[in-house]
Amino acid sequence: MIIRSRKMKKSHKFEVNFENCGILVTRRYSHADIKRMTNSFKEKLGEGGYGCVYKGKLPDGLLVAVKILSKLKGDGEDFINEVNSMSRTSHVNIVKLLGFCLHKTKRALVYEYMPNGSLEKLIYEENYFKLGCNHLGWDTLYQISLGIAQGLEYLHKGCNSRILHFDIKPQNILLNENYCPKISDFGLAKICHREESTISLLGARGTAGFIAPEVFCRNIGGISQKSDVYSFGMTMLEMVGGRKNIMNRAERTSEIYFPHWIHKRLELQEELGLQNVTSGGDKEKAEKMVIVGLWCIQTNPSIRPTMSEVVDMLRGGVDCLRVPPKPYLSSPSRSSPNTSMSMVV
Repeated sequence: MIIRSRKMKKSHKFEVNFENCGILVTRRYSHADIKRMTNSFKEKLGEGGYGCVYKGKLPDGLLVAVKILSKLKGDGEDFINEVNSMSRTSHVNIVKLLGFCLHKTKRALVYEYMPNGSLEKLIYEENYFKLGCNHLGWDTLYQISLGIAQGLEYLHKGCNSRILHFDIKPQNILLNENYCPKISDFGLAKICHREESTISLLGARGTAGFIAPEVFCRNIGGISQKSDVYSFGMTMLEMVGGRKNIMNRAERTSEIYFPHWIHKRLELQEELGLQNVTSGGDKEKAEKMVIVGLWCIQTNPSIRPTMSEVVDMLRGGVDCLRVPPKPYLSSPSRSSPNTSMSMVV
């Protein structure tokens, strides 16, 4: 009885926190609705630390993805963040939140369904054989990069409040039937005033391998929209390389950190040695993505471009782009058990 009472108190406190956010524009579903639309959670699309995602269908026949959150952090901050952030957005490159469920300790988010899944599944060479897929092609990769950049530009400049995502990575980019990218998973997002140039965070947030250095090492610079720029750059470089940026099992030590390896080739004006480059157009798009990606991951946040500048750089000609300085600091390695900083010189 005591345990039940504590759970009820926690649930009530969460309801109060949720209602205090004033989220009114997104449809609220009952748990019975969620169970019905997923056919009793029949088809699982994916699973993560947050819980599971199931395929569902609304009464009008619209396919949806239903994210069931099994772990409540603190007072449900991730859930509140996601609903609060996404209810403020409307953009072709942001996944659409169609509704949510909050019933006692049960929480779910209902999104538009993305038939091509996450970008993560389609960009790494190691997945090609396993999934029976091929390289997406440079035009598609370029259009995906531009779409992600436009989505982030909207979050940083197009909303009434600035939204910093803090977890841009291939896993959180979803693709529709035409490979149009949609930014998803706003659980770590922070809403701030557009006038604020830097913000304060209680602790580091993000995914190792994509976290901007200033987020976990505060003497590098202030935390701002440039932190998302860094994560975008690391994501785009993984798209270019068809591999993780940090590979401790690489055959040669020079290939362990992909940004170093590709920067050296640019500097020496060598062939980039990337897969599936079959035309001059492919070469230009690949080189443009590399140069812009390297500018985005500069250690000093003030040197990184804004997302508006990134969009302009991607749309412009490659001849207008200068090769940036060598990036010498990486995000914590994904293979590392802790989040200590990795210096790569």
